[in-house]
Amino acid sequence: MKKLPKSAEQPVSLQQLADKKPRKHGDVEMWDLRLYVAGQTPRSLAAFSNLKKICEQHLPGRYNIEVVDLVKHPQLAAGDQIVAIPTLVRKLPQPLRKIVGDLRDTERALVGLQLRPVKQRPDDQQRGRANVSRG
Repeated sequence: MKKLPKSAEQPVSLQQLADKKPRKHGDVEMWDLRLYVAGQTPRSLAAFSNLKKICEQHLPGRYNIEVVDLVKHPQLAAGDQIVAIPTLVRKLPQPLRKIVGDLRDTERALVGLQLRPVKQRPDDQQRGRANVSRG
């Protein structure tokens, strides 16, 4: 079984995170992502693996992932109001965004992170046109 990175064992205080300023790498804004997991479960490992893959494809060299293991540090769940795991929290760029689940649905994760716009389904577009034509 894969091991999660060391950051899961060494949490950062909530005050340290609040004090963080948006980081830039050259002219590109860095993304600070925090993944809340519960131990080394298959779902936790899948969430980390899927997140890493998404970041490598869509944010190469522009991201930082912090893994928080709530089995070892349950008190850290309150800071981001975590009620389900795994949960991904996008701290920066703001606004803060949360995605619950193992991130296997890449399209949903990209929309949740605001890396890709929401695609309307054909029936939504028809309803939208119908509403416009009535007005």
